Amino acid sequence: MICVSLGRGRHRMLIAEHAELAEQKIGLVELRLDYIRRAIELRRLLENRPTPIVATVRRPTDGGKWRGTERDRITILRTAVAEGADYVDLESDIAKSIPRYGSTKRIVSYHNFRETPDDLEAIYRSMEDLDPDVIKIATMANSPADNLKTLRLCHDAKIPTVAFCMGEIGMVSRLLCGRFGAPFTYATFSDERQLAPGQLTYRTMRDLYRYEDITVDTQVFGVIADPVAHSLSPLIHNRAFQDARLNAVYLPFRVPKDQLDEFMRIAPRLGVQGLSVTIPHKEEVLRYATALEPEVAGIRAANTLTFHDDQIVAANTDCSAAIGSLERGISEEKTPESPLKGKKILILGNGGVARALGWGCERKGADVYISGRSPARAEQLAKDLKVKCVDWVAKHTVRPDIIINGTPVGMHPHVDESPFEKQYLKSHMIVFDTVYNPEQTLLVKHARELGCVVVTGTEMFVRQAAKQFEIFTGERLSSSKTLRRVRHAISAVRYDDDTDTSSPTVTEAPSPSDSPNS
Repeated sequence: MICVSLGRGRHRMLIAEHAELAEQKIGLVELRLDYIRRAIELRRLLENRPTPIVATVRRPTDGGKWRGTERDRITILRTAVAEGADYVDLESDIAKSIPRYGSTKRIVSYHNFRETPDDLEAIYRSMEDLDPDVIKIATMANSPADNLKTLRLCHDAKIPTVAFCMGEIGMVSRLLCGRFGAPFTYATFSDERQLAPGQLTYRTMRDLYRYEDITVDTQVFGVIADPVAHSLSPLIHNRAFQDARLNAVYLPFRVPKDQLDEFMRIAPRLGVQGLSVTIPHKEEVLRYATALEPEVAGIRAANTLTFHDDQIVAANTDCSAAIGSLERGISEEKTPESPLKGKKILILGNGGVARALGWGCERKGADVYISGRSPARAEQLAKDLKVKCVDWVAKHTVRPDIIINGTPVGMHPHVDESPFEKQYLKSHMIVFDTVYNPEQTLLVKHARELGCVVVTGTEMFVRQAAKQFEIFTGERLSSSKTLRRVRHAISAVRYDDDTDTSSPTVTEAPSPSDSPNS
């Protein structure tokens, strides 16, 4: 079940949003009374309530807006109990001062906006003695292991327990706590009114992640990246799971580079069975793989991991997706030889995407040049691939037939940046930007203005995701439907399967998991 937290300054708005949630079949609503700016009229909020409610008056130290005295706050909570609120949320330090009465159930809570403390289990045990019907624990995640600490409390609990982490790193625990036994989780009404760090809207939790369908048997997949908020991979895979009627969920895991070891250790304990891999982990994840698909051995970078018992298999779907998108952009004709053969190609970047593209283009017979913002890494990449390297500041001297941007330059929110100055573009060039969000990057716009043949990151992104989906599930993904979904998401237009009849009109490609990809 999803409990939606409502925080509004006026009773009228609180009542209106509560009614709307009832129409949306939301089963539990938390009324954040600390947000109300005038005298709190509890009876007005409780009379004819359309759903069960949790009455909460949160202090600033616990992430709330309460401006009055502690004595007055406790009086409001006692009144909520006397008036028959379905639940009342009591912080652990005041729970003993508010006795049980009537049918109102007690949620005893602990909030820590700084960290997930090492003695969390001891804190939990002390809360068991405070006469709770439900125990709630919300702590800040500073590392992936913090998620596991809270989820284990849900799993091992004798008293119904809602435990999760806050913040971007902790967001996945909000989505997985039900799988570990929590009776409900918390969501916000809208993106504009997030009441706690990492909180998702109820529509996102219900419609995209299908939270209420997640069970202990649900397969868990996801993308690991830092940052990860921009990723459209959860949209692609979760919609595809839904289309295929699979009991699976795909989550965005924010994993800082220095916490990759920790995440890989705990991933199986979170139930993870497959991962998309993007910036900055594509090369580092090979350290954890027990088996490599053939293309990974050549590229030395992976964007896909699958977990089988004690085995971790690494694959790379970037290369085939990128080369396929580029070849299609150059020519629709199928010939024995690749249209890339003999072409002079300048690849911008020295990460996992550039590595996959360089390896693929060189194998197609192209004359490849690598130019990266990290000279040492670019030189090493060129050496590994047995191709040429050119200094970043001298990249305009190459005069290529094809320019490929394998960097995140131009990716949202830095949409006014380009990795290649407009004055050096020529109309005969083919320009491929692996960035997909936005699809029309500044580099792409400049190339179109000059009449260049353009391949964008969107088709490639969908191609590599489709191959990942097949690796994860053995099922085929509808590329045309997925391409429409991605373009609608990028343009912030609501997607509707029944009404959308648009079709691709330009050649474009989805990005490798190293730029906006994944």
